[in-house]
Amino acid sequence: MSVASDGRAFQIFAVVLYFAAMLGIGYYAYRKTKNDLDGYMLADRGLKPWIAALSAGASDMSGWLLMGLPGAMYLSGLSEAWIMIGLLIGAWTNWKITAPRLRAYTEVAGDAITIPSFFETRLRDSSRILRITCGVIILVFFTFYVSSGMVASGKFFDSAFGIDYTVGMLIVAGVTMLYTLFGGFLGASLTDVAQGVLVVIALLAVPIIGVINLGGVGATIDGVRAVDPDDLSFFAGSSAIAIISSAAWGLGYFGQPHIIVRFMALRSPAEAGTARRIGIAWMFACALGAVGTALVGIAYFAEHTTEAPEDSETVFLALSQILFHPFIAGLVLAAVLAAIMSTISSQLIVCSSALIEDLYKLVAAKTGRRELSDTTYVRLGRLGVLAIAVIAAVLAISPSNSILDLVAFAWAGFGAAFGPAIVLSLYWRRLTSWGALVGIVVGAVVAYAWGQSSLSDDMYEIVPGVAASFLAAIVVSLITYRPNPEIDAEFDAAKRLAKTGGVGKPGDEATPVDARV
Repeated sequence: MSVASDGRAFQIFAVVLYFAAMLGIGYYAYRKTKNDLDGYMLADRGLKPWIAALSAGASDMSGWLLMGLPGAMYLSGLSEAWIMIGLLIGAWTNWKITAPRLRAYTEVAGDAITIPSFFETRLRDSSRILRITCGVIILVFFTFYVSSGMVASGKFFDSAFGIDYTVGMLIVAGVTMLYTLFGGFLGASLTDVAQGVLVVIALLAVPIIGVINLGGVGATIDGVRAVDPDDLSFFAGSSAIAIISSAAWGLGYFGQPHIIVRFMALRSPAEAGTARRIGIAWMFACALGAVGTALVGIAYFAEHTTEAPEDSETVFLALSQILFHPFIAGLVLAAVLAAIMSTISSQLIVCSSALIEDLYKLVAAKTGRRELSDTTYVRLGRLGVLAIAVIAAVLAISPSNSILDLVAFAWAGFGAAFGPAIVLSLYWRRLTSWGALVGIVVGAVVAYAWGQSSLSDDMYEIVPGVAASFLAAIVVSLITYRPNPEIDAEFDAAKRLAKTGGVGKPGDEATPVDARV
């Protein structure tokens, strides 16, 4: 057996170990998950802060963190880092202002387990139009989002092992679907934690070893400068509009169902502060790793042009295979799968909950069908995971799609549609069901239309989408608002619960919400 084949065998062995570990965690979660819809979809609101933090981060930072973002900076330099800067600011703000209030309000508002059901209860929408609209938007945008992860997985196997794109994509889709299908929300969250740890270690290890290989930080910077001095500038070649457009990615956090559902699953509002600090520390470390990987790639492949990757989005994969022993390289490669799979699993759960909790139950009620058992609903939820995974896999068949483009499309859609409605529902008691509905639809339509036009070349579609959604929701709410003492009482109760810390589960100790940075 040749040295090359030995190395490939080590790498495949490491990846197989990773797959086995994820399936094992999924099985553990399956044994721990109660056989009811609340347990399957929200883990009975029992997530510890460190689990919620790492799970939210890992489900957010998909394959684009290790492939799309380093690839963009490898081509254009630090001017592309504004995306990450905006995301850090957006994530911190989201944890600070949304997490404690949403955890409290979803408990007060009928113990809602999905964003659409929260909107319906919070705004007393008896027509069910709002909930159905939200469910449909979730399914449409998340199908594309899941597809972006599958595209990343196909590229991963093609670049790392020379395995056919479609075969690699189907392997990842199958393993992820299995542990999500059986483990539910708890399975997705626990695997997210393991994947989040693996991702941050890999993202820091590659640039650190790369810098050592290049002769130190100074030599690395000199190498980058020799290629193009502008690669080290955050502003070179970027206009103010371009910087704002990139940083505006941070606006999307407030409307991402697969992230904010982690807030709802916290044991109590008081734990949002602890989770915020853990989550942002993890994100910051990942950001440094992504930037470092891109800069090391620029310097290294300027010296070793024959080893340079053909696809810029695989620069992280190329460096890991060059710099590490094959087995360690295999574990680093598994981190890419971890980033991809953690996001896919979280999104599949949200899609499943939208299908069952927000659409199927409403249709069943309208048609007079009898209420099903909890066990049957869980089975339907698992069928929902399977259906969305299959559709997303079909959409991912074409490897020509850019990972970052697919993510940008879905991220803007959710941010513009749900972000303003979430913030207003938590902090403005006069928001109405019609205001929220119009704001959600206008945000989604504007983001989509803008993204399909040449205007998106200058300004990311999330900016006009969020602005239009806020404006529409406020104007329509002011027109349709009617005082409702029940809504006011619930609003005040949620505000008190968030402020005092509340008690998420019987027996938990209530502690004040930590307001420290």
